[in-house]
Amino acid sequence: MSVFSDNNPNKLTKYSIDFSLCFKNLHRLKSMLHSKNLQMKTSNFFFIFCFFALLILGNKQAMAQDESAEQIAKRNKHFYIDDKVALQGYDAVSYFDNKPQEGNKKFSYTHLGVSYLFVNQANMEKFKQNPSKYEPAYGGWCAYAIGKNAEKVEPNPKTFKIKDGRLLLFYNAFFNNTLDSWNKDEPALYKKSDTNWKIIYK
Repeated sequence: MSVFSDNNPNKLTKYSIDFSLCFKNLHRLKSMLHSKNLQMKTSNFFFIFCFFALLILGNKQAMAQDESAEQIAKRNKHFYIDDKVALQGYDAVSYFDNKPQEGNKKFSYTHLGVSYLFVNQANMEKFKQNPSKYEPAYGGWCAYAIGKNAEKVEPNPKTFKIKDGRLLLFYNAFFNNTLDSWNKDEPALYKKSDTNWKIIYK
């Protein structure tokens, strides 16, 4: 027995199409709900990821600042600084031209808490590009005294030597030029200076 009031096949086709549309709409609704749920989950995941990424980045920045502050404090403690500048105001770059010259306050640059003066803008820019190349060894103290007795002794800024690309300074006063003494036993003193400075620089 037919479920329809008559046996017209067109009605059967009509109702079949209606049921099909219902199923299609239900499927679309289900897909939309699933999509929104997925988007919410994705948004939550992205938010959590960003939160932890910022937290880690902030922590790294804080650690870097702490390390930098510690390094600045150590350098201020151990570097020879006179009148608030290193090398008694001499231009660090000029030593590598074998013509040490006094710097000008107009060209001042501070690297990790230690200030340097330069004769011109060009030398200052050279220093900025590679400070470790131009900074004096052993914090600018007399290399001979560091190697011989592990002592910090004020050097003469005009008495120097470039050794292995490093600027070494020496005490020279009262008829005692320690550069002469250094040259007589340089290999041993040089090695000892490096060892002693690691002990001092703490």
